[in-house]
Amino acid sequence: MGDVVGKKQMAMLDINVGDVMTVYEGPVGQLWEMLMGEEIHVGGEEETRILAEMAGVGEQSRVLDVLAGQGGPARHLARRYGATVMGLDITPRMVAKAVERTRIAGLGDRVTFRLGNALDMPFRAGTFDIVWGQDSWCYVTDKERLLKECRRVAKPGGTIAFTDWIQTGTMSAEEWQTLNTFMVFPYMETLEGYTELLQRNGFTVTEREDLSEDFSKQMRRYHASLTGELEGEIVDLFGKEVYRDAERGLALWRKAADEGKVGRGRFIGRKT
Repeated sequence: MGDVVGKKQMAMLDINVGDVMTVYEGPVGQLWEMLMGEEIHVGGEEETRILAEMAGVGEQSRVLDVLAGQGGPARHLARRYGATVMGLDITPRMVAKAVERTRIAGLGDRVTFRLGNALDMPFRAGTFDIVWGQDSWCYVTDKERLLKECRRVAKPGGTIAFTDWIQTGTMSAEEWQTLNTFMVFPYMETLEGYTELLQRNGFTVTEREDLSEDFSKQMRRYHASLTGELEGEIVDLFGKEVYRDAERGLALWRKAADEGKVGRGRFIGRKT
């Protein structure tokens, strides 16, 4: 990787889908839900609302939520906009929780979930009006293949709408490795990188936005919550070592966000 990793120097850690599943099937997945709520993405329902309105989600929309986690956004799209939503995730614990919470919410007629790999989606071509993702594609090793699959399953003229954590500045190789390892990311794309990937794989980019200022504020909130109201509960549930690791990792992410090295992006595109 060299001494620094810049926005155009995309390296990759040796992290695969099995590593992600192992981590998020255990205490880390539970810890992140405690910090972020069931939506497990930055911004909660308000961010889902903004993305949905930009994407034109409505009662006639058939939406695929790629890496849907526990299904918070999928249920929101069905409840608020009347959309029919399919959630896809490769982590059995997440899918099981998503199914149960959807049943309890009484939304099983509009929201369903399937266990599967985003790099080889178990759906026919041209199935969905909108392909959707919120803050989860950073876990994917091959983002080009992911976008090829998104285009394949989207209807002609269909929409892609997603947010993701991105690299926004240059950092040392050690810092890059530490930040990505903590989150179990193989790497993060950039605003420009995602734009190029979308265009190269058959999407016209209609909107892209750097949300890094809000991301920095949210990282500070998460760290404050971890070291404040949630400290005792996390120590009781998972032990002091897990708490200390989480605190160190979040402190590094907060610092990197404040320094403009990491952030979030929002993207809307149309299948050409």
